[in-house]
Amino acid sequence: MKFPSLTRSHAGRVTLAAVPVGIVAAVLLGGVAQGSVPVSFAVSGTQFQIGASQLEGTGFSQYAGVATDSEGVDHTVAIANIESATLTDLCQSVVSETPLGTVGVLIKAGGGDTPATASDLQIGMTGLKGDASFSNIRIGVDASTVKTEPQGTAGDFAQDSDTISIAGLQQTAWSTQAAVFTLNGMSLELTDGSQGCF
Repeated sequence: MKFPSLTRSHAGRVTLAAVPVGIVAAVLLGGVAQGSVPVSFAVSGTQFQIGASQLEGTGFSQYAGVATDSEGVDHTVAIANIESATLTDLCQSVVSETPLGTVGVLIKAGGGDTPATASDLQIGMTGLKGDASFSNIRIGVDASTVKTEPQGTAGDFAQDSDTISIAGLQQTAWSTQAAVFTLNGMSLELTDGSQGCF
């Protein structure tokens, strides 16, 4: 049974740069693997940060897509899928304006010898930094033929690889989701919005 995903492939043929660091973008904390998560929802109007000292993953693909917010506004994103991932020193931060002022949420997990783990990830991201390496990477394949279960629109640019490794990951995203996400040693802190992951 297939469920609608948080992000969708972009039929408008948005082409992403074919550079490894761009590829990486997709990987981090991916979220809504098609058919894995029985939910569909609009993204908020706020982007958030995700950081990790090290990401190791298997089964990766990336292609252009769209994330739609609750007001119906479309945001162009790079959709990244990763079948299985471990994230060391995971950090997620978001800042929101409330009637009481600026409020931030800072979440940390996966420190020491117990990294956070995730399966069937998909992410709708707009930026990523880090040192990345890939095995058996294919750049410029048709988005409808990537090796992961979630796939993009036929004719769109895509890339995939058997494995991905990113050190010093810094990512900005509209959405993340996973079939299973285990946050070992998780802590959550409310802040004044001045503390981020990077």
